[in-house]
Amino acid sequence: MKSIPDYLPRGHAVSTIHRSEEVKPAIPVGDPVLALDIGGTKLATGMVTADGAVYGLRTGPTRIEEGPDAVIRRLFALGHGSIVSAGLPAPPAAVGISCGGPLDAGEGLLLSPLHLPGWNRIPIGPMAAKAFGAPFALENDATAAALGEFTFGAGRGTQTMLYLTLSTGVGGGAVIGGRLHRGAAGNGGELGHLTVRPGGRKCSCPRRGCLEAYCSGSSIAARAAEQLATGRVSSLSGPTAPTARDVAAAASEGDPLASQLWTETIGLLAEALTSLVNVFEPDLVVLGGGVANAGAMLLDPVRDLVRTQAVPPAATACRIELSARPDLCCVIGAGAIAHELTAAGGGRG
Repeated sequence: MKSIPDYLPRGHAVSTIHRSEEVKPAIPVGDPVLALDIGGTKLATGMVTADGAVYGLRTGPTRIEEGPDAVIRRLFALGHGSIVSAGLPAPPAAVGISCGGPLDAGEGLLLSPLHLPGWNRIPIGPMAAKAFGAPFALENDATAAALGEFTFGAGRGTQTMLYLTLSTGVGGGAVIGGRLHRGAAGNGGELGHLTVRPGGRKCSCPRRGCLEAYCSGSSIAARAAEQLATGRVSSLSGPTAPTARDVAAAASEGDPLASQLWTETIGLLAEALTSLVNVFEPDLVVLGGGVANAGAMLLDPVRDLVRTQAVPPAATACRIELSARPDLCCVIGAGAIAHELTAAGGGRG
């Protein structure tokens, strides 16, 4: 992409509107911001108010095989749909964009996100500023979600909080001493690339054995498919490939293969969290993302293992909780960074 295209809707339907996901029907008075989230399988947009409420939520498939031009056009069309649905009479106060890294937040560039192959030096921030007539803020998706959880969710009132999103990949973010940790180059907090099994499964990064290679939704699904291909008998067998949600459901029903996969997932996630708790001694660890929809089936055994394995007193000082809104974590996070931008009175356009 040598130039910044207009990227306005072309008059055709591109959004997948889930009415049940519209968290609020109409936006209140205030200075709402537009949140855009670019996931590996799903795009999501919404208007986020200063209290963290989401209005006019829109979602659609990413379809990365179509390339950045088509995906960004669809993303921005969803964003305009959120503005219309929320009844906003003027441009948003700012546009917050969350996406996996690496990225250059200051310049608004997606450098080469691991979950978006071929997206090299995409100026998503300036594109969004042009498309929506508002300043932009760009942040790593899980780092943004950490800020959202700290500002609006379970992390309120804490000083040291870790956040992991278990989604297409595994991302992470940290608030240390009440401040969001971004790292020297702005891409810190890649907790999904902790090694949990040296020399293990290939990750989306150049390494093997990362947490993401075992505990992301896509890796849980891939491991199930690999086992089924060997002829394992399971309720997961069928005409379509199983998802992580299918694995969790089958494990809850006692399916041997699904139970084996879920136990391995829980064990490796707890191993990573134990290391993080030992290093940071946080007040709180929050788990979000689609895999966290498994609820107590995920949370209870992970809590028990970390409490058993972590070094005292960190083991008892740290709470582990699920995000109250795991499927909205990155949208709320994008809203949080946009509100942070407007509060500072700055922005890039």
